[in-house]
Amino acid sequence: MKLIAIVEGHGDVAAVRVLLRRVLHEELQRYDVVVEPPIRVPKDKLLKPGELERAVNLAARRTSGTDGIVVLVDADDDCPAELAPAMAARAAESRPDRRISVVIAKSEFESWFVAAADSLAGFRGLADSLVASANAEGIRDAKGWLSNNMPTGLTYRETIDQAAFASRMDLDQARQCPSFDKFVREIRTLASP
Repeated sequence: MKLIAIVEGHGDVAAVRVLLRRVLHEELQRYDVVVEPPIRVPKDKLLKPGELERAVNLAARRTSGTDGIVVLVDADDDCPAELAPAMAARAAESRPDRRISVVIAKSEFESWFVAAADSLAGFRGLADSLVASANAEGIRDAKGWLSNNMPTGLTYRETIDQAAFASRMDLDQARQCPSFDKFVREIRTLASP
């Protein structure tokens, strides 16, 4: 079985593969699933008619009918409860023969790091005294929150730090974010025989 993701950011490409493997191994004890290299399409492009469908068709060509496709984008200022069903309907309509899940990270992928901040304290320049925010998904600029918790002169860099943080964050702490919990549940569904 294979899983392939469609993501929006450069940092997401490596980070989502790390997270998919961790969820498959640590949460589901599945070691038989191949995590394919993701397909990156900027969110503003994915929202245009035909572009999500094009990405889903590309993912379908790289997999078979029993494999899974997960679309993961940041909500930013969009409402996840509106955006996810609309994108899921478009994806399903374009490839009704495929198992496709859509997960919208509220507000950003990095919100999951904020929720699991205790497990990242002292890692890659983050403050040793770092404490998770009780409302991680309510922070609109999670990347800025991470940068603000680094020493002067250091900033969070998505393409350098995102995969490293994904490899280290505590998954149970991150599940305090409803969108990350949904990500785990959707991977469980996609990985089921």
